[in-house]
Amino acid sequence: MKKNNSYRELIAYIFWGAMTTLVNYIAYFSCTRIFHIYYLSSNVIAWIIGVIFAFIVNKIFVFASTDWKISSVFRQTMQFVSARIFSGVLETLLLLLFVSYMGYNDTIIKILAGIVVIVVNYIFSKWVVFKKGQSGNSDFCP
Repeated sequence: MKKNNSYRELIAYIFWGAMTTLVNYIAYFSCTRIFHIYYLSSNVIAWIIGVIFAFIVNKIFVFASTDWKISSVFRQTMQFVSARIFSGVLETLLLLLFVSYMGYNDTIIKILAGIVVIVVNYIFSKWVVFKKGQSGNSDFCP
């Protein structure tokens, strides 16, 4: 059963990660193309919106964390945001390096950097933020 749960979790992470990426990209491209906000500022705005969305769906749907005590939610939020700050800075540095300094198209670099960010975020979420065995995390979510 544990193997089935691992597959369920991975499939849920991929699905909700895709939804988070979509939310991030919609926010990013709305800022850059519609509101003409500088691309690095747009990336920060998109990151904030994406992190809020990702925390909620990861806690509920991916890692099935059922502990809603204020102390637990606060700890998870701080760990989640810290991990996302790391990956957000990584993504921004990749954009800065490849767009500003190397002249690549921001759309292509945003997509490629997103792949790196998805992997980094999964590692942090699974093994740090919503680690099994912490108070309130179940071993199985239907």
